[in-house]
Amino acid sequence: MLFTSLKLDSQGKQQGFMQIPYSHNLGGWANVMIPMTVIANGDGPTVLVLGGNHGDEYQGQIAAMKLARELTPEMITGRIILIPSLNFPAARSATRLSPLDGMNMNRAFPGQPEGPVTSQIAHYLTTVLFPMSDVIIDIHSGGRSMDFVPCSHMHVVPDKEQRKKMLAAMLAWNTDFSFLYADIAGSGLLPVEAENQGKIVVTTELGGGEGVPASVHRIAQSGLRNVLIHVGLIKGVEHTRESLGKPPAILVQALDRNDYLLAPESGIFEIGVDLGRMVQVGDCVGAIHHLERPDRTPEPIIARSSGYLITARVPCLTQQGDCVAVIARQVGIDEVLSA
Repeated sequence: MLFTSLKLDSQGKQQGFMQIPYSHNLGGWANVMIPMTVIANGDGPTVLVLGGNHGDEYQGQIAAMKLARELTPEMITGRIILIPSLNFPAARSATRLSPLDGMNMNRAFPGQPEGPVTSQIAHYLTTVLFPMSDVIIDIHSGGRSMDFVPCSHMHVVPDKEQRKKMLAAMLAWNTDFSFLYADIAGSGLLPVEAENQGKIVVTTELGGGEGVPASVHRIAQSGLRNVLIHVGLIKGVEHTRESLGKPPAILVQALDRNDYLLAPESGIFEIGVDLGRMVQVGDCVGAIHHLERPDRTPEPIIARSSGYLITARVPCLTQQGDCVAVIARQVGIDEVLSA
């Protein structure tokens, strides 16, 4: 069963590990050791910052590592728990899923105390870290599978007061786009478990692909710090897009299955529209080329809704059923709050 020697209720700064017993061919008494930093100073909110929910998404991992090194107790009011690489085995192998048990961390909740490694991590968050936290920040990107317009994002939760707080925290990331999304690929998501416990949950999709441009690292790191100021944890002046001389964020949502375009057959995917551009119903946003039959006309990918192309598939080689694009329509803040 997962354990840690860190004293989560102590003041000051601690750096240590979550540890899960795990035997392998060359280690009978081995542990999976996941770095964790806890910093506490006085009374204030508890914020849980997570990177590496999917191992091949490194933007948030780097941002959380930097905070873990740089923050001191004097810089905060409250408590911050930083886990830069939540799915540590996957982060070490640059994979979306854990190589130890094949599980997707973001489909493993609420988890099991005596289950596989990924399930034990999920259970510890569900039963220990989430209950003690006020705010959960789960930093994602598209990893190696998708490339997103860098955006903060959230679910539209039923509780309107919780939704209002989440919306304000999401917008504090100051990305050009903020994205409201639906779950079309299963249950057991980390944000949903935290939302069901009534927490303020902020998530992101900050680019994607193997490489991370410096501009995306800047968004990850400045946005994270600004959200921590916004929720009252870090001392400092909160920046708004207006104070930064930027126009309001474009708020978009993809809540219908028709917004998520899946490959109708396998082949080589060609995206035909730049990320962040508007498309209309019926527009061709890409095509699947037939590797074995180049004489065949490529299969078009047709938009079934109108809005912004918020994300597109990165690997050209595509299997039937893979998500290749998502279209998100623009909405107003009042519409989101009243829905």
